[in-house]
Amino acid sequence: MPAKPNISFENLKVAFASKSDSELRKMYMVFAMLNNKFVSNLGIALTNLGFRLHLPIKGIMKQTMFGHFCGGETIAESTSAAQKLAEYGVESTLDYSVEGEGDEASYDQTCAEILKTIEKAENQSSLPFAVFKVTGLGDYQIMTKVQAGETLSKEESLAFDRMKKRVDQLCSTAFQKGVKILVDAEESWFQDVIDELAYEAMEKYNLETCIVYNTYQMYRHDMLARLKAAEATAKAKGYLLGAKLVRGAYMEKEAERAAEMGYQSPIQPSKSATDRDYDLGVEFCIEHGVYLVSGSHNEASNHLVIALMEKHGIDRNSDWVFFAQLYGMSDNISFNLADAGYRVLKYVPYGPVEKVMPYLIRRASENSSIAGQSSREFSMIKREITRRKSEDGRP
Repeated sequence: MPAKPNISFENLKVAFASKSDSELRKMYMVFAMLNNKFVSNLGIALTNLGFRLHLPIKGIMKQTMFGHFCGGETIAESTSAAQKLAEYGVESTLDYSVEGEGDEASYDQTCAEILKTIEKAENQSSLPFAVFKVTGLGDYQIMTKVQAGETLSKEESLAFDRMKKRVDQLCSTAFQKGVKILVDAEESWFQDVIDELAYEAMEKYNLETCIVYNTYQMYRHDMLARLKAAEATAKAKGYLLGAKLVRGAYMEKEAERAAEMGYQSPIQPSKSATDRDYDLGVEFCIEHGVYLVSGSHNEASNHLVIALMEKHGIDRNSDWVFFAQLYGMSDNISFNLADAGYRVLKYVPYGPVEKVMPYLIRRASENSSIAGQSSREFSMIKREITRRKSEDGRP
């Protein structure tokens, strides 16, 4: 393993440089809630109830959870959030985080919205990527049937064709505009279909530069082998492989479905196995010329990527390797990396407050379930408040 580079994720002055005292206090309030699982679950339940009863809670949400984890309700609002990040060297991707309503009109609307994010990114150097979920563009039940080898009805076949056309429209537009585009990973029972769509797009649009990136969830025990197979196929067919590596986002759902249906869970046997394969994955990508987005909130994994870049002489400014974290999380990693000159990408979610609730619930759950995540964020915020008081001579 390469030597650990001299960069610290403990520099809180850099980590929170973009936050005013009042913004820091809001962060304190948000993570104080997330740090208490009972309070967090109660808050989510009351918020959902409030929206169902049409209570005037939107303003409260914009001042708390939504305001912290989302860039805004519109492209314009989230672009403003991205521009503020850019002042500190942090780049962004605008992530339309509204889940589809399951009909053709909603799929067309989502596709049109993501096209707007690509158009916005074309004229903003701080927005190098666009991003989409395939389930926002078509019915996951049809993809599930396709992956299972079941015969589609004529109506389902036509709907599947429309889904594929939407995916190609996004990737083709990104190619024409010179914008990179990330295809998010989803559940294992239709992920093969998403992979196939991503690789078809890469074969068309990744010939000279890397435009389309597929996402690999390393908490799946088969994912390292799948990543290596994807690299071999790309090399054989003569296109560039773009890979975003993450640990994963659907662990509980995956385990529950496997137990219900009586098949082996695709999830790794332990967190240490996930960490091992994640690190092996980034090492494989860097050593084999795969264009990499390392989507990690794990400090050790980020240190490893830095060390591998130094070992292989990869320029910090290169578009070969990006680091990525979620908006509102792990600013100590994002801002310190950017301050040191690395390419850092923040996923900046946006959409109407009430329609982004499923995303916010996942963020709250993620912070509560990842060992030490919310408590570590909370601790750093408290330390920064104390540091500022001490620096200003305040009691």
